[in-house]
Parts: sequence; C-alpha cells; structure tokens
Amino acid sequence: MSSDHGGGGSSGSHSLAFRVMRLCRPSFHADPLPLRVDPADLLVGEDIFDDPLAAASLPRLLHSSPDSSDLSYRSRFLLQDSSDSIGLSGLLVLPQAFGAIYLGETFCSYISINNSSNFEVRDVVIKAEIQTERQRILLLDTSKSPVESIRAGGRYDFIVEHDVKELGAHTLVCTALYNDGDGERKYLPQFFKFIVANPLSVRTKVRAVKEATFLEACIENHTKSNLFMDQVEFEPAPHWSATMLKADEHHTESNSQTKETNKPSVLIKAGGGIYNYLYQLKLSSQGSAQMKVEGSNVLGKLQITWRANLGEPGRLQTQQILGNPITHKEIELHVTEVPSAVTLERPFSLPLNLTNQTDKELGPFEVWLSQDGSLEDKVVMLNGLQKLVLPRLEAFGSSTFTLNLIATKLGVQKITGVTVFDAIEKKSYEPLQDLEIFVDLD
Repeated sequence: MSSDHGGGGSSGSHSLAFRVMRLCRPSFHADPLPLRVDPADLLVGEDIFDDPLAAASLPRLLHSSPDSSDLSYRSRFLLQDSSDSIGLSGLLVLPQAFGAIYLGETFCSYISINNSSNFEVRDVVIKAEIQTERQRILLLDTSKSPVESIRAGGRYDFIVEHDVKELGAHTLVCTALYNDGDGERKYLPQFFKFIVANPLSVRTKVRAVKEATFLEACIENHTKSNLFMDQVEFEPAPHWSATMLKADEHHTESNSQTKETNKPSVLIKAGGGIYNYLYQLKLSSQGSAQMKVEGSNVLGKLQITWRANLGEPGRLQTQQILGNPITHKEIELHVTEVPSAVTLERPFSLPLNLTNQTDKELGPFEVWLSQDGSLEDKVVMLNGLQKLVLPRLEAFGSSTFTLNLIATKLGVQKITGVTVFDAIEKKSYEPLQDLEIFVDLD
C-alpha cells in the first residue's frame, strides 16, 4: 500500500477530501553488505560441532552475540541469524511511492473519503472513474444507494480495481456529491494521475520455408523485476495450425499431460532480459485456396501471461501478426503427378491442372511450350500438336489435361516454358515452374 498520490480540484470550503493509496505487494529488502560469516568458521571447521565436548571448549567470545552497543560496527559482518547469510533481512518493505504501473497488470487502489469538518455530512454520492485518452471507465457509483452519512472526523473507505489495457497517461477521477452541515449540496472532484508503461516488447520475424511458415517471437523485459512467463501461446487465425518448437525436447515427453499441466515458468530477467519462442505454422489446403482468393495474410496473435517476483499477475495480447504478402493470381497451373520413368526419345505424358482463382469465367486458353532460345537447346519438346486448346473455365473452377512430350537427351533434364495464354484477353500468364525429370535408355 503506497503513500498518497497527488490530486487537485478540491478547495478549503469542502468538508470532504479523498485520499488515494495504491494496493500492491511489498518487496524484499536486500542487505547491500558483503557476505557475512560466523567467526568460528575462521578458526575451526564446522565438523567441530559434531562433538559437544569440543564445541563447549571454544572461547566464549565465539558463542556470544555481537554487542548492540558497539558503535564501531566491528561486528557488522558477523552472522546474527542464520538467514543473514543469504543477504535478506527477512523483512518485507512496503512501497513508499505510487510505483510503476504496467500494461497488462491489475491496478488496485484503496480510496478513503474523509470528513475533516466538525459536523456530519449526509447523502454522499461517490463516483470513481479511470480516464484515458480513449475512454472513461466507471469503477464505482453509489448513486442508487448513497452513503447515508459520514460523521465528523469519520471516513468512508472502498477499494477499486481496473485491468490496465492502454499505455500512456491515466487519471483516477474521484467525485463526491453531498449535503454539507448547513444543508447546501456540494460537489467535490479530485484527480490522481499516473502513467502506464509497457512491461514487454515483442518483436516477431516470419519466414516461409516450402509449405511451412516459421514465426519467431522475441520477448524483452522492460521492468525492474524478474518476470516468470506462465504462458506464451500463439492463437492461429482460421485455417492455420501452430506448433511450438523447443530445443532438446524428447518425443517421449511431448505427449505428457503432466508436463503441460506443471510445466515450469520461463524466467526473463529484469532490465532487458530476453527470451525467444519459435512456432511452426501450417495452412490447410482449404485455407490456402481461400487466402489466395481473398489475399489475406493474417497469421494470428500471441497470448502472454506472467508473474512478477511475489506472484503479481500480468497479461497481454498482441495485435494480429501478419505473414508474407500474398500475391493474387488469376489462374494457377501445377503438375498433378511427376512422371516416374521417362525413356529417351519415347513419348510420355505430363498431367496438369489449371484452376481459375477469380469470381468470373475465364478462357478459352491455349497451352504451349515457349520458344525462348534455339531449338537445339530444347531437350524436352511437345510431341505432336504444338498448341493445346482448353475450353472456358467457370469462376473458381478447374480442369485437368495432359501434355504429350518427348525427351532428346539422357540424364537429369528440365521441362521448361509451359505457358498458358488467354485467347479472349490476349495475355500470357506466368509459366509453370521448371520441373526436373530423369531420362533413361529403357
């Protein structure tokens, strides 16, 4: 419970006045002195106390406690209690200031309205609000059941709580409407300001590797207290699934329910300590098609909960994390099956699928192998007709077809330049990615 925090808005003519104190946990008081010692340890080993007769023969000085009247501090390094060796005095120190308030914490305040006059005040309506740059949040309102009276020299106390969800300047507004001793109705406002800081910074990196997307989240502690991360979970957007990747984790333990229930907290040290989390994200096939149509690249958001040194809870939720920009394609051409065996100078088939990814009908289409470069450089060529005609495709429809090809050289070769041309729009689409095949004699 901290001391009063500044306010304003009241005048000497008021019988009532607000006093505001923040309720928070105390902190340990650490002794800055060096490690203390027992004088007996300087002369004899600790095993001497295993023999009662030997221990009784020690000089009486070693058994006597330091003289508290000794003003020379000669005994300040001596153990007076066994707990002195860990540097903690055993005392919890109550905060003497309003203290730092961080985003994600619960602000708890003890408010007392005092009657400093010599007469009773009646029908007291009390309100307490938190005002931010964006909104006002009502914490207490006694309009429907006013405090009947506050006697001379008396007070009325209450506690308010607020989950802090905004950064920056906050104002606790306390107001009282009451009947003074002479029956006059008076209005008392008082304001108590504080700043909300950010306890954590979350930096993210997104990398796409083939069909998987990896999200790295770096969490940095900006507070003056160690933070113990109870939960850092990624909530994926629809059509995404997420798996946290951990180093040195045995597969036999990955399905252990006990481990998930009693998993240890992650310590992030005060004043700039960091910890990295890695998630593997996968997109469902249905979600892949929808994202390509809609162009959305939202991956999800992080839910973070922690506790400070004495268990003070905190909770944050990040904004939506975006993945790599998605390029919208009108059509998509891909190979449905790679030929398992290709024989030199013998025809083979390449099965393909063409998908219309728009909401309108497209086509008809023409498919050919582009003639970039000389014919001598072409190792894989069309066998037969050099141009294949495909019918129109309805919105979001697809069509399968095959190209008849022939290879002219042995070894690992590439099928290149498969191009789709819209006969109505008179435009060519992006060619199919090069496909490697192995050409053998038989």
